Amino acid sequence: MKIKSSPYSNLVAVLANLLLAYVVYMLTRVAFVLENWNLFAADWGSLSLWEVFSGSLRFDSSAILYTNSLWIVLMLLPLHLKERPWWQTMCKWIFVVINSLCLVINLVDSVYSQFTGRRTTATFFSEFSNEDNLGGIVFTELFNHWYLFLCGIAMIAAIWFLYVKPSAGGQKQQQTSTYRRNYYIIQSIALAIAIPMAVFAMRGGFTRDTRPITISNANQYVHSPRQASIVLNTPFSIIRTLGKKTFKNPHYFPDEVVELIFSPVHNPSATDTVPMVSGTKNVMVIIMESFSREYFGYYNLDNEGHSKYNLSGKTAANSFVSYTPFLDSLLEHSLTFEHTFANGRKSIDAMPSSLSSVPYFIEPFILTSSSLNDLSGLADCLGRKGYHSAFFHGAPNSSMGFQAFARSSGFKRYLGMSEYCDDPKTNGRGDFDGHWAIWDEEFLQFTARAITEQIEQPFMVGFFSATSHHPFNIPDRYKDTYTGGPLPIHRTIQYSDNALRHFFATASKQPWFKNTIFVFTADHTNQLQYDESKTSIGSVTIPIFIYDPSGELPTGKLPGVMQQIDIMPTVLRILGYNQPFSAFGKNVFDPNQPRWAVNYDNGIYQYIDGDYTLLFDGEKATALYNFANDPLQRVNLLDKEPDRVASMEKQLKALVQSYMIRMSTNNLVLRD
Repeated sequence: MKIKSSPYSNLVAVLANLLLAYVVYMLTRVAFVLENWNLFAADWGSLSLWEVFSGSLRFDSSAILYTNSLWIVLMLLPLHLKERPWWQTMCKWIFVVINSLCLVINLVDSVYSQFTGRRTTATFFSEFSNEDNLGGIVFTELFNHWYLFLCGIAMIAAIWFLYVKPSAGGQKQQQTSTYRRNYYIIQSIALAIAIPMAVFAMRGGFTRDTRPITISNANQYVHSPRQASIVLNTPFSIIRTLGKKTFKNPHYFPDEVVELIFSPVHNPSATDTVPMVSGTKNVMVIIMESFSREYFGYYNLDNEGHSKYNLSGKTAANSFVSYTPFLDSLLEHSLTFEHTFANGRKSIDAMPSSLSSVPYFIEPFILTSSSLNDLSGLADCLGRKGYHSAFFHGAPNSSMGFQAFARSSGFKRYLGMSEYCDDPKTNGRGDFDGHWAIWDEEFLQFTARAITEQIEQPFMVGFFSATSHHPFNIPDRYKDTYTGGPLPIHRTIQYSDNALRHFFATASKQPWFKNTIFVFTADHTNQLQYDESKTSIGSVTIPIFIYDPSGELPTGKLPGVMQQIDIMPTVLRILGYNQPFSAFGKNVFDPNQPRWAVNYDNGIYQYIDGDYTLLFDGEKATALYNFANDPLQRVNLLDKEPDRVASMEKQLKALVQSYMIRMSTNNLVLRD
């Protein structure tokens, strides 16, 4: 589209095209909501559409002005040179390319955010920097979400054809002194106004004390951290996290006071150093990809054996389907807790949380500069006691930074796809799933054999599964065996559960089996079917349980809370570890320690204490829920229980400040 040449034409073109950009961002937001409707539908009634719209404008303004700042300057420079056709064509290409890229990023994140629970940030580029399979996955998703692809093409075409371009005509008129004077005055004033306006929009406000808005500010327009993704846009999330220092001391308390409220230092008492089991036990921590608690039968039956979920308006004993029959049977002989939680949102959060008792705050630990800090963990602590250690994961060895983290946390060996393919007893790359890793069943068998043949007792072994990762494929030979359920992930959960059945059938025949304590957890939740699983509590509810084949440890579902970061101090207590160590979690067998859990999502800290969860935005508490009585978290008790809020907020602040101080000062390890 062209408009008639005049002293105002460039200004009109800038305003018209920026309006076009706003429309594109809003359309991609609509696509985001529709694509993720299942995540938001249950709480849609709690949202104010006006608040969502006004918040969206704020974040869209920041992203649009950031990404189009060069184009605005080129369009408003008080130079007649820019009236030439080639200059305007150049500006059009810059605008179309930049905004098309932002459009594509938003649409792609409509799919990707389903698996992370948030908008993508700059750490995405570090997370997948070593992956060589993204092209195939992207192609698969283009096929699966062809409608988003077509929408993207249509919107890019609309940007091109609806772009407003000043006409290059009126050459004689432009030679008059009056025209030239008006031209330079108008262009100079427009540029002088545009620059501070753009800066204000990028910062998110006009007042002097306005801090540049960040991701966490989205929570003021919604009622749960997950809903913040509706208000945000992905270009903003990426821009705001590029090159940012992740961990900063919030100074809630004087630093010397923090350790008096919360300290990650564990000094085992004389009682703690008495092992809870006989002999020197091996330890194996099994981290299952995307295993949510709602997939289990054991965790989801009431005292009368009925499903706790209200299905189709009725609670029926036979309507709930468990996708983990083997793990359900193992749980009958294991120790677990009423509430068990993840401390992170992604696969790369699980190893620090489960093996080193380091929770995910702000950004995944592995992707921050603090990952170069001195680090301890189960492998390191037990290595000091003569334990041998190895970590198993069936993906390429450089995948997700797992090998690097394993080494930094004390594992002496790492066995991945390279070792699997080098083993003449395996089928090598013939067992590759085509996307991420060796199929779980085959790699678990390799793990059982490698432990027997290559790892000397006592050992500390970690294992991370892969098959139940998106795109949720299973081997062709099982396509008719596992029928799954309403969600695509259900079939792969069935497959991986059976892969564990075969692993235990093999492991139970090995000389090390009865002398090994198995700790099961998941990295994070994934696709969720039931409304109460989509709350801030439900979205981090994973299985955690301890299985002791020797039968020395207690069994059953105990009241209280356990989280991933509790695994390290709890295992060390079981073994009677007698040296001081640093761990942000707690020993769940210590009756004197408070039973809490913590996690972080979209700028909101969640602190769980008993049946209550407190949401905190870094400055103030925003909500308090009793999730036992209010599983859908619809009744905010923030103003009704001020004493509880104050107590929980104090503990959380001390935990966060201690974490930030130790991260920024490289003080995660107790030095000899």
